[in-house]
Amino acid sequence: MAGSHVAEARPRARPGRPRSEESRAAVLRATSELLREVGLRAMTTEEIANRSGASKATIYKWWPNKYAVAFDAFLSEMMAESRDPDTGSAREDLTVMVRGLMHFYAGPSGRVFAQLVGEAQTDPLIQKALRANLVDPRRDVFRAIWERGVARGELRDDIDPEVALDLMIGPTLYRLLMGHAPLTDAAADALVDAFLRGLARA
Repeated sequence: MAGSHVAEARPRARPGRPRSEESRAAVLRATSELLREVGLRAMTTEEIANRSGASKATIYKWWPNKYAVAFDAFLSEMMAESRDPDTGSAREDLTVMVRGLMHFYAGPSGRVFAQLVGEAQTDPLIQKALRANLVDPRRDVFRAIWERGVARGELRDDIDPEVALDLMIGPTLYRLLMGHAPLTDAAADALVDAFLRGLARA
């Protein structure tokens, strides 16, 4: 009851959304820092509260658990790497996108993403959120690149687009999760070249 009372009293002290948004931003910032420092599993809601200055009651008012906080913090830090380059060339578009994935996966956000993918295997809510906010938007961009390439006669029109998308995106994620090969521009270019040798229109 006390936590609920505090949550209700706070808006009266300062009407409107600024304070709420400021506190929310502090929670997300603290969570991002902890994700990099200790990782998703080791991070606790209490640590998030201590670092952000928000109470645990406030955090639980906005998020059901630390994984939901982590997911929102992750999204808040993401660059717009899913933006469609639309250069007029399927090869150039794919190179831009696959290099972008490599850069993203090779950095701190990539490690957090890998942890979220791991949690998604046992948490259907995280899996759903990942698909809706990261996987599907990225596939939409690659699908647009594929469709333009087919329309321009650059790519084969006898391939299932969903299979083509898996072939384009899958190798980078496999490298992130298994760590067996580098996540570099050179690797991205090699993957695009191999993809086009198989699926480019003769």
